[in-house]
Amino acid sequence: MANVVIVGTQWGDEGKGKIVDLLTLYADYVVRFQGGNNAGHTLVVEGKKYVFHLIPSGILYDNKKCVIGNGVVIDPAVLLEEMAKLSASGLPVNPVRLSISHNAHLIMPYHKLLDGASESAKTDGTRIGTTGRGIGPCYGDKVMRAGIKAGDILDRALFQDKLRENIEEKNFLLTKKFGAAPVVFEEIYDQYLAFGEQLAPYIGNVSVELDEARKAGKHILFEGAQGTQLDIDHGTYPFVTSSNTVAGNACTGSGFGPSHIDEVIGILKAYTTRVGEGPFPSELFDETGDTLQRKGGEFGATTGRKRRCGWLDAVLAREAVRLNGITGLAITKLDVLSGHPRLKVATSYQYNGKTYQAMPGNIREVQGLQPVYEEIPGWPEEIGQVRSVVDLPVKARDYVKWIEDLTETPAMLLSVGPGREETLLLKNPFEK
Repeated sequence: MANVVIVGTQWGDEGKGKIVDLLTLYADYVVRFQGGNNAGHTLVVEGKKYVFHLIPSGILYDNKKCVIGNGVVIDPAVLLEEMAKLSASGLPVNPVRLSISHNAHLIMPYHKLLDGASESAKTDGTRIGTTGRGIGPCYGDKVMRAGIKAGDILDRALFQDKLRENIEEKNFLLTKKFGAAPVVFEEIYDQYLAFGEQLAPYIGNVSVELDEARKAGKHILFEGAQGTQLDIDHGTYPFVTSSNTVAGNACTGSGFGPSHIDEVIGILKAYTTRVGEGPFPSELFDETGDTLQRKGGEFGATTGRKRRCGWLDAVLAREAVRLNGITGLAITKLDVLSGHPRLKVATSYQYNGKTYQAMPGNIREVQGLQPVYEEIPGWPEEIGQVRSVVDLPVKARDYVKWIEDLTETPAMLLSVGPGREETLLLKNPFEK
């Protein structure tokens, strides 16, 4: 058996959903371990597009078990809607195919209201660019030991007590601090009890289930959301998400022992993108950036927002390798670079006469970083039809080799298009 973690190496949107979908072929379990419906994974299978926000991408296989770990924050309404849409499209979701950790925290209506009110109250330059889905406030309640867990809504008395206590505090903030309307206890209580009745068959002890699967020799694939530079501890704080996106959280966010992880695959887009606010040293504001955006179809899967685009940043890639313990790279959207006569990669930064080989901790320094680029010839050929590495243009192979050298990490997969078949598997991480 082998257990593999998939993480993003940049600011998210690297194409993790597609790679998870592909590697699920070799796995028995697929586990989502952090984030919420502020993230989206887009897959194209047999010409049909699927977008997942909470359910792991492995749900497209009818013989795999999908798991939502305790590190995920769940909006029950969104989850149930996603389950209904999948069932309507011929992919029934049932407890045999999906488990939910009883320790996963729930996003409540007041979390979304507070998220929106807090972001609106900020001035230009201080806004984070959140999705407004209540993710941050929910994680905040979790840390403050005030959160409501999935298992709590199965106990009426416990849920009632926790909800009353929360609503008293949240209504004070909504009305006194933000001048918003209060939430109504009875409405939320009745709504979430109904959610609990629908989700009860799915909720249980995920840690025990995964350990039993490991002992039975099952292959387990852990699916992260967002990317390394959005990690709450290691990213471009405060322009980050509210959870740990690095590979170490695959264990914390699912109740799985770290000694059982065998491989960590970092998904690296062949260029760099970012959605929302925050620093982006290699961002392009010219026709090249616009071309990458158009050809790459760079719009957020969750928000639809246009992604900012720039050249590949090897500083970020090396940082991701270090922070995650990455053993192999999956390089995505290589096809988008076809037609560029020269390709640039940021190999270091400059700020106030000082050279940086890693991202500094001071956000104002990060915002002032100037990338130092190296160049390599591009290739004119379109590569979407390529199905073997040897058929890639020599200069495309040179670009891949350059990335491997800069990161000191081998490429395991190359993606040359959105479909499953448009992927070159160089090494199967489930084969030891």
